[in-house]
Amino acid sequence: QLQLVESGGGLVQPGGSLRLSCAAIGFTLDYYAIGWFRQAPGKEREGVSCISSSGGDTKHADSVKGRFTIFRDNAKNTVYLQMNSLKSEDTAIYYCAAALVCFRSPPEYDYWGQGTQVTVSS
Repeated sequence: QLQLVESGGGLVQPGGSLRLSCAAIGFTLDYYAIGWFRQAPGKEREGVSCISSSGGDTKHADSVKGRFTIFRDNAKNTVYLQMNSLKSEDTAIYYCAAALVCFRSPPEYDYWGQGTQVTVSS
């Protein structure tokens, strides 16, 4: 099976930073757009950031603009989400997903990772 694996989550204090990684197993990410989504307890999964297959276009939710950056390293078959100035409301399980383009909704993505927990707390 084709897989995506997230890593880099953990516990961080408010105002701190984390870098999440999304690595592909069994296929190359070169031809896929990669989106990051998050889901907090009791809430629906929401889109956070997305990067086009070329890396030339990026999108971010309003709640993370100016704080999060998405970028890719095709040589490492990995996409990253750099999260700065973290807030308690950023606490969630973060997932990466692959699709041909940056779709707006989760059902449009073909492949998903298992998620990595991000907890922002003092």
